Amino acid sequence: MKVGFGSDHAAIELKAVLIEHLKAKGYECVDYGAYSAKERVDYPLAGRTVAEAIRRGEVDRGVLVCGTGIGISIAANKVPGIRAGVCSDCFSARMIREHNHCQIIAMGQRVVGTELAKMIVDNYFEAEELGGRHADRVDMITQIERDYGYADAPVR
Repeated sequence: MKVGFGSDHAAIELKAVLIEHLKAKGYECVDYGAYSAKERVDYPLAGRTVAEAIRRGEVDRGVLVCGTGIGISIAANKVPGIRAGVCSDCFSARMIREHNHCQIIAMGQRVVGTELAKMIVDNYFEAEELGGRHADRVDMITQIERDYGYADAPVR
């Protein structure tokens, strides 16, 4: 599986830890930046970049990190067909994949430590999308996008 990573300048350290963690587990990792803590990168740009890479099929899933994970996930969610969930615990990480079919997990470097962050991404990547009522609800989310003019919203 190919995973895209993005962060703002405030979360480079945690992003690097997570890239190495997932590489050690056999994932192919693509770093879309930021690359330096000294060069400002605004989180909306990082969120959009990874979300668009998923839409184009360059990567299968994404990991986003900023100070809290909130802003970067909001930005990613503006890309039609993308579902990003911010998590600071293992249970939510599993649920955003199983129930919400999120292609992106986001977290905050100022919120979680490195060991917890590793456990969070492990729970996310070990989870599988559940069908049934969960798929029906994801379809309802997609329908909202279509209702607002994004006919090409679905992304798998």
